[in-house]
Amino acid sequence: MSRQYTVACLAGEGVGAELMAEATRALRAVSELHGFKLDELHVPFGSESFSRSGHRLPAETRVACGRADAILVGVARDAALKGLAAELDLRARVARVRTGRTDVVVVTPFGTESEHWAVERAFRLADARRGSVTAVGVDERWRALVDDAAGRHEPTVVEHVTFGEALVQLAPAATLADVVLAEGPFGEALEGLVASGANGSRVIAGGRLAGHGPGLFFPLHGAAFPIAGFGVANPNGMLLAVALMLGEGLGERAAARTLVRAASDAVGAGVLTSDMMSTGVAATTREFVDVVLGELLRARRDVEYFMESPA
Repeated sequence: MSRQYTVACLAGEGVGAELMAEATRALRAVSELHGFKLDELHVPFGSESFSRSGHRLPAETRVACGRADAILVGVARDAALKGLAAELDLRARVARVRTGRTDVVVVTPFGTESEHWAVERAFRLADARRGSVTAVGVDERWRALVDDAAGRHEPTVVEHVTFGEALVQLAPAATLADVVLAEGPFGEALEGLVASGANGSRVIAGGRLAGHGPGLFFPLHGAAFPIAGFGVANPNGMLLAVALMLGEGLGERAAARTLVRAASDAVGAGVLTSDMMSTGVAATTREFVDVVLGELLRARRDVEYFMESPA
């Protein structure tokens, strides 16, 4: 039976429209390669919607998002997102940061009522990756909750660290366990830390995971108004957001891994946007994604009946 999903696409302001255009190209290509179908709902949102209708989050957008399996956003820092998030069953925040050496996912519950759900989700995520969790917190109740989940997810390895130790380990040059599970008060600070380190070699994406209905997924950068419309924005954060949505929003983890590898292979081949290089001829946003699409088939490593390598 064919797998089919609906994705609501909210471009947002600034570079959001051009990044969303490239994201949908990547979605269509990787979904075809992995044998599932996507129905994209491109709906008005943010400042562009306000200029047309006087509403940043019109009723048709709310309806489309409610129908969707996941919501992909081009620019995370839009005031309209708060209104949308309030209508969703969001249980945890998630941030993914990739460098040349690391690939870390940070998961944090929204409030104590979501802790059990978020902890279980983080361990399932670790099970699908390299089976390693770093738990950040100070409350003994939190530690007991994490250890209880660890007992159900053997042989996943758990290490408990303080917030200060996590800050050091999340520094750009450091290595860290595969999944970081942070107690509520520390999650926003850790997400801000990884986002503040975003540069040409550090790629960041974020999301809000839902218990029921669609989650939200987005690159952790601003609208970049000075370069909007010039086709030079770095699409890596957007592509990582697409991968995060595929894996954690739609459950298509093999497709997510293929896309991440293809983007990494493009960078490894020397295809760089202007913010990633100091001299030489830079690739445009579309040229970079063209190379990524060309790498998808070679980047696919999942084989039927065998566990896929997470690297």
